[in-house]
This record gives sequence, structure tokens and C-alpha cells, in this order.
Amino acid sequence: MSFVSIVVPVYHNAASLPDLLTRFQALARINATDRFEFVFVDDGSRDDSFRVLQDLSQHEPRMRLIKLSRNFGSNAALLAGLGQARGEVVAAISADLQDPPELLSEMLAHWRQGRKVVLAARASRGDSPWTSLPAHIFYLLFRRFAISSMPRGGFDFFLIDRQVCDLLTQIGESNTFLMGLILWLGFEPAVVHYHRQERLAYYGRSMWTVAKKLKYFADAFVAFSYAPLRAASLVGLGLCGLGLGSGLIVMLRHLLFAVPVAGWTSVMIVLLTLSGTQLLMLGILGEYLWRNLEQSRHRPPYVIDHTLEFSSEAMRDNSNPSRAA
Repeated sequence: MSFVSIVVPVYHNAASLPDLLTRFQALARINATDRFEFVFVDDGSRDDSFRVLQDLSQHEPRMRLIKLSRNFGSNAALLAGLGQARGEVVAAISADLQDPPELLSEMLAHWRQGRKVVLAARASRGDSPWTSLPAHIFYLLFRRFAISSMPRGGFDFFLIDRQVCDLLTQIGESNTFLMGLILWLGFEPAVVHYHRQERLAYYGRSMWTVAKKLKYFADAFVAFSYAPLRAASLVGLGLCGLGLGSGLIVMLRHLLFAVPVAGWTSVMIVLLTLSGTQLLMLGILGEYLWRNLEQSRHRPPYVIDHTLEFSSEAMRDNSNPSRAA
């Protein structure tokens, strides 16, 4: 018998939680020889998500609830869940049911065969082109310039051994890209491919906004690649060469052929181009420096308001207002 923890970050997922729990319970019945716990981490939801979780917990003793003091982001919520999970194997899955929980049976089989990391990679996805195309470009660039072992379609759904879970929670890196860290640890993963379902309209609008996607992109590349810095240096070198070459051509034309030097318009174009490029390079440097500053402050990546565990006999409320990974 194995003890399996399933960690679910929750942020404005009130509508999908009852269906998700039903499918978890069906999964537990199929894998009847294993013990399960369902660890739900409320990441500062402002809807009824936590109330729904409390209601569901009254009838499901395997549920454990963790409420964060505010919204810290999906990676921080996952780390909070991993830090509280007690299983000898830990899985993480989104709450919106775009990833099938039933796939965990196959992933557990790979774990029993000795794999410490099992990834559920997207072979295809039912999302709109506005979602799938940027995701495809992101993973293409990440494979090329950061970690080549990243599955082509990426992953958010994974299963890891207790050893890997402990390593992840001990790293203590701020603004981390958790999926990259799993690959960076170096354990050879087993990969299970699946089709990612389209988000049902009944479950509400996704809270995965453009701003959060941009931060996710920046966190991933700053944490695992120097390519942005190298690109900034190459752009600067190229513009420097272009400027010197253009100046030499203008000077020779003026000296040899008496061609008049272009005036205000050309100067402004060059000035604006160079100024914009310099600000872009400073922004790239700032992304790295800001993350170093955040790391040096040693602030916790998340703060737990309280945890709740329900059983058939009584409810235990374990307050822990300052738990950090």
C-alpha cells in the first residue's frame, strides 16, 4: 500500500471543485490498495472557493485545506502544498479539470517501476489559438535557450517521489519556475502524453491573465537562462557596429563626393532607436537584479493563514500564520 498526496492550487475555482473531488474519489476507488489525501491550497481566492472546500470537507475526511493569507501565485501555492503533503509520492494538478485526474493511475505505475519524476505532457490542447500559440512559442524558446529536456507541449501536471518533493521545498528560491526546477534536479522523468481539454464555460473565466503570463515567462528565463543578457549584449554590439559603419559612410560621402549630411530627422531616428534599445537592456538587467534583491531579503514565498483537516469525529484547526517553504 502506498500513501499518495494530490496537491491542488485553487484560485477562483469554486464551480469546478465538486466535480474535481468526485473524480478524485473515483480515482481512489480504482486504486483501492493505496491511501490518498487531497491537499487543496486556496491561493487568496476572493470567490466562494474556500467555503466550497469547507463544505466538501465535511463529507470527505481525506481532504486537507490550506488557506494562504493572500494571492502569492500558482508556483507559491504549489510549494505550500508540497511542503504540507505527507505522502510517499506527491502529485500536483490544476483545479480547472483541463488535465484528467484519471491519468494518475498510469503515472503511479511509472513511479512503482522506479521513476522518481513522472510528467503529464500536453500532446495537444483544446485551448483557443490566443492561448495555445503563445504557449507553444514559450516552450519552444525555453527548450532552445534554457532546459532542452522540457517536453514540447510543456507540463503543469506531475507526480514526484518523496525525495524530489523534499528537495523542491528545501531550495527556498523566490519567484521560482517550479516546472523548471523539477527538470533541473536531474532525475530522468517518465513522460505520459495526453490531450488537454478546453476549459468549460461553466467553470468560469480563467484567472491566468496576460500580466501573470508575462511574469511566468520572465521568471522562467531569468531563473534558468542567461540568453536575455546575451541577447542584450549582442543587440548592443550590433547597434554599435551599425552606428560606426553608418558614420563612416556618411563621412566618406561628405568628404569625397560633397554629399550633404542629413539633418534633424535622421538624428532623431538614431537617437530614439538607441535610447529605446538602452532602456530595453536596462530592463533586462533589472529583471535579474530585482530577483537577486528578492532572494537576498529572505522573505518566505508564501504565508499560510491556517490549515484545516476534517474527519468523521472532529475537525482540527491548525493555525500557522507564518509557515514558509
